[in-house]
Amino acid sequence: METVEDPIDTPHPFNSTLETGIRSLIVLEALYPRQCDLIELTWLDHIVVHTGDFGVDDVPKSLHPDLPNRTGELLVRRQLVERSLRLMQQVHLVTVVDTETGVQFSASEEAPSYLDLLQSPYSVQLKRRAEWMAKTFGGLTSAQIRELVENKIGRWTAEFRQEETVSGPANL
Repeated sequence: METVEDPIDTPHPFNSTLETGIRSLIVLEALYPRQCDLIELTWLDHIVVHTGDFGVDDVPKSLHPDLPNRTGELLVRRQLVERSLRLMQQVHLVTVVDTETGVQFSASEEAPSYLDLLQSPYSVQLKRRAEWMAKTFGGLTSAQIRELVENKIGRWTAEFRQEETVSGPANL
């Protein structure tokens, strides 16, 4: 008798640790040599797939669908980004740097060679959006990016994410 996989137990390819890790790596490579902390990468991960939310000149269309509840994504995205960065560090694509202000991440020397291999339509579009994001927002400070996220996504969401990073997971 043939068994049928339970859809709950099957891996989800979208927003998996691997997909998020590759997105984070693409963002870090686009911003190189800039280093980012976890909260900043969480915000940038949202920005790179929802570029349309950040209506500035020459903004590319969002890569992911503009669903009504997408602003809530930041509330669950941090842990996924953190796991994905650990994965990318284990395969030597992300470098972790301890600084006076905390842990920072950057693309490793091996990252460009790996990213050159990614040629699917999704990967190409993601790289284009990351380049646009780096050109548009790369010169901003972390505080300015936070303000941008607060204005476009919502102050409560951005503050919740910042507070969670500083004090650990929020007690709900």
